Amino acid sequence: MSVPAQRVLVTGGAGFIGSAVVRRLVRQGRQVLTYDKLTYAGNLASLAEVHNLPGHSFVEADICDGTAFRTALAEFRPDLVMHLAAESHVDRSIDGPGDFIRTNIVGTYTLLEEALAYWRGLDGPARGRFRFHHISTDEVFGTLGAEGLFHEDTPYQPNSPYSASKASSDHLVRAWFHTYGLPVVMSNCSNNYGPYHFPEKLIPLTILNALEGAPLPVYGKGENVRDWLYVDDHAAALDLIATRGRPGESYNVGGNNERRNIDVVRTICTIMDRLVPDPRLGAREKLISFVTDRPGHDARYAIDAGKLQRELGWVPAETFESGIEKTVRWYLDNPGWWEPLKARYARQRIGLAT
Repeated sequence: MSVPAQRVLVTGGAGFIGSAVVRRLVRQGRQVLTYDKLTYAGNLASLAEVHNLPGHSFVEADICDGTAFRTALAEFRPDLVMHLAAESHVDRSIDGPGDFIRTNIVGTYTLLEEALAYWRGLDGPARGRFRFHHISTDEVFGTLGAEGLFHEDTPYQPNSPYSASKASSDHLVRAWFHTYGLPVVMSNCSNNYGPYHFPEKLIPLTILNALEGAPLPVYGKGENVRDWLYVDDHAAALDLIATRGRPGESYNVGGNNERRNIDVVRTICTIMDRLVPDPRLGAREKLISFVTDRPGHDARYAIDAGKLQRELGWVPAETFESGIEKTVRWYLDNPGWWEPLKARYARQRIGLAT
């Protein structure tokens, strides 16, 4: 007798990381419901390859709308909720923290309350299968010096409205496990990059500006360090954590690819010069423009993903060199995805409010 396909509800499934998760799960034969408000960063075009497949369905709704989420749970009957919906751009959180408080904190609380009621109403086998997977960021840990790594037990020290709101949501999820017994798993990831990334973030912004010969803004001196994780590697890790992770545990996910921001930008320039040389521009490094740093800009993030590797056997498939090459080529090959986004975001500088 065949086993029914796992049913997975993905909040934020039309976003950057969420869409990578949805595409992976549907390709593997899972039944997936994408639950997304379709804010500026949500894009159904990111789900084009799976959107009309029998294994995928979609509902446009807000995670702060408890009635809508309750209805989705009742009608879809998921075995697993993967919670990726979030406001996620530090610069936007500086200009408008209220949206981050509402979505990341109140929204997560709303989901937890509805998921708890849903889980309590399940029968024995279904109740035993159910998991709530909360996906978060390494930014909740604050900033590192020149040495050291973030571990799962690193104390929280968020320094931006964004990271503070995500830290709050992490604490709520942990509390719902310890207080109410809701079977949760948690994960904190390093900086993601790859296809379908909204062009307000460093890598897609640099690629598109370099293609058009526009200035390449680098904050401060470009010496801030991030650990870069290819988005499909992250999706694979999330799949493992959600299905095999121990309830109540958190897992760090990192790419083992620490790079200074200035070196990331220079690498992209070199690839662009090779793939799409433009005699009018010459070497694209000349487009680099150092701009006023972001307020409270964390100096360095770096992840120790040893627990995930030891317990679940995950290792990233991409090096930064292979992943960034794939990423640049994807943007060059898919202007039909990013051209319409100009109407939402003209790549202007944000996040300077003090």
